[in-house]
Amino acid sequence: MTSPSAPAPLSPRQAPLPFDWLLLTAVLVLSAGGAVMVYSASAITATRQLHDEFFFLKRQAVAFALGLVLLVAALKLGYRRLQALAYPLLAFTALALVAVLVPGIGRLAGGARRWISLGAVNFQPAELAKVALVLYLAHSLSRKRDKVKLFSIGFLPHLLVAGALMVLVLLERDLGTCVIMALVLFTMLFSAGARLSYLVGAGLLAVPILWRLIAGTPYRLERWLAYLDPWGHRDGAGFQLVESLLGIGNGGWLGQGLGQGKGKLFYLPAAHTDFIAAVIAEEAGLLGIGVLLLLYGVLCWRGLRASLRAAEPFGAYAALGLTTLFGAQALVNLAVVFGLLPTKGLTLPFVSYGGSSLMTLLGAAGILLSVSGDRGGFLRQGVHAVRVAPPGAAMETAP
Repeated sequence: MTSPSAPAPLSPRQAPLPFDWLLLTAVLVLSAGGAVMVYSASAITATRQLHDEFFFLKRQAVAFALGLVLLVAALKLGYRRLQALAYPLLAFTALALVAVLVPGIGRLAGGARRWISLGAVNFQPAELAKVALVLYLAHSLSRKRDKVKLFSIGFLPHLLVAGALMVLVLLERDLGTCVIMALVLFTMLFSAGARLSYLVGAGLLAVPILWRLIAGTPYRLERWLAYLDPWGHRDGAGFQLVESLLGIGNGGWLGQGLGQGKGKLFYLPAAHTDFIAAVIAEEAGLLGIGVLLLLYGVLCWRGLRASLRAAEPFGAYAALGLTTLFGAQALVNLAVVFGLLPTKGLTLPFVSYGGSSLMTLLGAAGILLSVSGDRGGFLRQGVHAVRVAPPGAAMETAP
């Protein structure tokens, strides 16, 4: 006999999907569209310098394939099992951040030592550090959620661990990644219930440190001055920003057409990496930028939805942290391209050329997709009000 109050079993058509298809679609469209724009932005440069117009596209395709493997693996493994890997991943990332600074291990390019050469693949530990920080914070906050308001338990340890990672990243001359990590840290601590006074105090203390990092480093100070007056520094640090703004203006509403942009013809540095949005704006116009913003909007919307619907605290915090990572990095990159922020050297998530970035972000998207299959609602109902049912079964809510 079945109790009258027991929920009716779900039919195959009523059973919830194991993950959010709309979220997956946004990720795949961004990645596929990014590959097209990487080819458009790099073909001429690759032909001139490397005698292979498909050089960057082929490397991006390999990174995309490997990233899909990581996405599927994370999705199949499930975020609950990944929770046990949070601390080992953090330790591995810290070791990699130290190793990349050692001459002979870390590869020097563009005046920065940020990459470890692994044969055909160059691994950038700073990209992994962002995801490792999210998983560490999600794991730690889920265990300490009743004591997050305490300074010595809920705030200081997380600040010290994140600060240590950021110092290692700063030694690689990567201030942009540190800014994103700080935004992720403060967002996750705030959502977990850390005292606002602690967060505001830490933010105020960070301002003079940030200014010292800018004013005390000649190339960062030049970027800041170029941000304030790009046309006055057109022949120097403002050249990249000026060419970006010219390309955006040249694109108009509908763009010049795919492959018809002029900025990538040796005018715009880093056209296929940090400033790929300028190429999109020139070739697809503001309409193309609007579509790009719509896709990131869908990604953030479904990511926050997954966080709100997560059945367990680790999943809720991990989804929130990863969504913040995707959204904040996209926002900062686009703000730089449009002259709203000084140049940071950050890639546009899923779109820019960069093997480490694409593979890491796709793997992170797999974790987010794993969380999106939950139907619990920890953040809205509280952990004691949620009963987690086996996969495929209906979720029950305690009275």
